[in-house]
Amino acid sequence: MSEPLRDQISASTKDAMREKATVRLSTLRLMSAAIKDRDIAARAADRCGGIDDSEILGILTKMVKQREDAAKTYDDNGRPELAEREREEIEVVRSFMPKPMSDDEIEATVSKIVETSGATCLKDMGKIMGQLKSGYAGRIDMGKAGAVVKRHLCS
Repeated sequence: MSEPLRDQISASTKDAMREKATVRLSTLRLMSAAIKDRDIAARAADRCGGIDDSEILGILTKMVKQREDAAKTYDDNGRPELAEREREEIEVVRSFMPKPMSDDEIEATVSKIVETSGATCLKDMGKIMGQLKSGYAGRIDMGKAGAVVKRHLCS
């Protein structure tokens, strides 16, 4: 089994300190802080042990989305240097995420889940999306997956 994401991030933070990689180091510290915040929230909700890798992948996915939005805003407002910094941070965060699923893989996965769950109508969409989110966190684009699920359930 591979090393937990939390440990990978910690080890990479130490490496970035040694290498004096400022952008990488600051991004890794932001990632660690977001994970610790979620750990604290989990403890408050009586979930001892903190969060698992699937929840960490959710955090990383959200961080990538935030940085993509920020980079676009900076580009739109004539600040290419800030947009480039955001893109560098995206690359650091993505280095801890699994390879994203292709459109064909999303289609096949949704088909399999719809078939095995016996979903027949849009009322079942939440159940399918929940399975996708928990089983494929960080790998699947939930926007694309939602459209594919809708298409399968409406046909």
